[in-house]
Amino acid sequence: MGVRCSKLSLCWWPSHIKSNHQNLSDNNDDDGNKKQKDSGVGFTEYSLDQLRVATEGFSSDNIVSEHGEKAPNVVYRGCLEDDRLVAVKRFNKSAWPDSRQFLEEARTVGELRSERLANLVGCCCDGEERLLVAEFMPNETLSKHLFHWDVQPMKWAMRLRVALYLAQALEYCNSRGRALYHDLNAYRILFDQEGSPRLSCFGLMKNSRDGRSYSTNLAFTPPEYLRTGRITPESVIYSFGTLLLDLLSGKHIPPSHALDLIRGKNFQMLMDSCLEGHFSNDDGTEIVRLASRCLQYEPRERPNAKSLVTALAPLQKETSVLSYVLMGLPDRSLSSKETVLFTPFGDACSRRDLTAIHEILEKVGYKDDEHVANELSFQMWTNQIQDTLNFKKRGDSAFHARDFSTAIDCYTQFIDGGTMVSPTVYARRCLCYMMNDMVQEALGDAMQAQSISPTWPTAFYLQAVALSSLGMDNDAQESLKDGTTLETRNHRN
Repeated sequence: MGVRCSKLSLCWWPSHIKSNHQNLSDNNDDDGNKKQKDSGVGFTEYSLDQLRVATEGFSSDNIVSEHGEKAPNVVYRGCLEDDRLVAVKRFNKSAWPDSRQFLEEARTVGELRSERLANLVGCCCDGEERLLVAEFMPNETLSKHLFHWDVQPMKWAMRLRVALYLAQALEYCNSRGRALYHDLNAYRILFDQEGSPRLSCFGLMKNSRDGRSYSTNLAFTPPEYLRTGRITPESVIYSFGTLLLDLLSGKHIPPSHALDLIRGKNFQMLMDSCLEGHFSNDDGTEIVRLASRCLQYEPRERPNAKSLVTALAPLQKETSVLSYVLMGLPDRSLSSKETVLFTPFGDACSRRDLTAIHEILEKVGYKDDEHVANELSFQMWTNQIQDTLNFKKRGDSAFHARDFSTAIDCYTQFIDGGTMVSPTVYARRCLCYMMNDMVQEALGDAMQAQSISPTWPTAFYLQAVALSSLGMDNDAQESLKDGTTLETRNHRN
């Protein structure tokens, strides 16, 4: 059910998390340019067998790229022999026929080291296989947090921080002679363990030796790319402009439509309604102005990365607040000697990712109910069991269809029938309650699931989600650790 490392090392935070930006000016030099820190991680050429082991045979359970197995180049989560988590990008077999060219490109990108990048730490060139290995970012993509959020929309201060950090990443790459970035979009912005945004290093290499640089909708590609099929540094700035529109609106608006709204001074149509009253008109107008400069038809009229950093730095808000706080991620601080291993379900619960929790509960089904005794007399079986099972069946159909209100009603009738006991039904109704912002009820169901099945990690993980949503972070941490302990014990057995 996903990558497991031999030691407890998947997602860990020291007890006193240092701000990765205590103040956004702390790591600036006298000219206001961001000083980039080396990550201290070297570049390694791995064997195919090493990466096959790391990804559990390139298991589909470990795919983290947006289109799953249907994508021509698939990204997997992996765990190396030294228990380091990595993202492994496996190219289509025909993508890079010249192994020397692939290695040369990968080594060049591997020389980059920045706290604004998800850095490239290795590659593999084995027969026809071409793979890249990068630092793993555990907190999803900008697309997830901006377009498909579960708990809260991304705050304005965090959106401004994303824009600045991305501009700093591009400026750093420019300064190291890597000004071209292929297909810059919201899926390329990843969030690290402290909740800070990083630019994926994978876009610094083409998807193939002669392949297209843009895989997104043509409505979002730079006009000069449509004319020539070539990407330039100015094309990257155009794509940055489309990301500014994403951050401003919370939607993926085609640049042509956005520019029509800007020319008509319909700025309010571009603003995310979820943020109404949470930012000043001056700030919004400045981002609109900057986006329109980036989206100029003539490449030479667009700003460069350095000027973007200069423009965005003064707009920053809540600079003393840690990124994970702005992102609404739970404080997963642990003692400096502790680390925690999460399976995909535990990791989803630690991040309060309700969509991922739903997908995993769907996938697991009722296999964890097999040990629960349901002693029914023959009379109860013949007279009541069919009605009870029908309620559960209708609840499961609604749960699958994400009709969570109907699922609550059906599961409640199943539970109230009293003829059968199912911790999984409580777990499913718990998630349905959370989807409907009924957190106290969700906590009650998670605790009831634990009462029925005292050693079931899922019950503890769901309690952690509910407790964290109620602001009880210390109790949530204890539940996460209890779930992890039980999961580790079950895995050993």
